[in-house]
Amino acid sequence: MHYATIKKHDIANGPGVRVSLFVSGCTHRCKGCFNREAWDFAYGQPFDESAANEVLDALAPDYIRGLSLLGGEPFEPQNQAALLPLIRRVKARYPGKSIWCYSGYDFEKDMLAGRLGDFAVTRELLSYIDYLVDGEFVEALKSPSLRFKGSSNQRIIDVQRSLAEDRVIRWEEDTVDEPERERN
Repeated sequence: MHYATIKKHDIANGPGVRVSLFVSGCTHRCKGCFNREAWDFAYGQPFDESAANEVLDALAPDYIRGLSLLGGEPFEPQNQAALLPLIRRVKARYPGKSIWCYSGYDFEKDMLAGRLGDFAVTRELLSYIDYLVDGEFVEALKSPSLRFKGSSNQRIIDVQRSLAEDRVIRWEEDTVDEPERERN
């Protein structure tokens, strides 16, 4: 897997100050994508042990709320296998920090249906993700008033509650305080 960039102080891709890893490679090719260069699976640098350690070290300060995975497309099958060891390490070292993931794939139709390569890898990756922004970006549904998503068709899913209750549970800013839930 290659990655486009690691942002160590990101406030746009999940609540609070976060570390964001932008992976390379995406087959969705959404019209109006803000990160077209990352469609290429070879764009950027190889994601190696040095890059993994950079992410882990950047997560250390108390004011960092968590990690956000973006792209490109984190759930492309070849990216999942490379991300899984990192996500395991993040959760082991920083169990109180949340992981947000942005994907153009659909939670039920693609991820839970096993349509994205090795289902065991997909399922384990989902077991570590707290919140998933799913669905392709649709330029006609873009709105600057949307928080943490690009177009109104996208959903912010509370992955752990959804898996536990076997139904999609959406994160709603007005009803669920993600930071408070993390502390409890």
